[in-house]
Amino acid sequence: MDYQQEEYHEELQKVQDRDFTHSWVSSSAFLFYLSIFCLVVFFLGSCFRLYRERFEPLKNVTVQESTQYTPKYK
Repeated sequence: MDYQQEEYHEELQKVQDRDFTHSWVSSSAFLFYLSIFCLVVFFLGSCFRLYRERFEPLKNVTVQESTQYTPKYK
């Protein structure tokens, strides 16, 4: 009976060593790299959206004559 309990505790310890929630070191490294990955994806996605919907000047815009570079007054 002691042998079975000893074997059970060894297996439990092995599982806990590999488990994400029981190992602070592996979980903090995983969360760090996950946050860096998310920031890079967000940055690249934002750049792509700005590139895709870039500013295109309008062709037919009416401008008041008094606000042009060489204003025309009445």
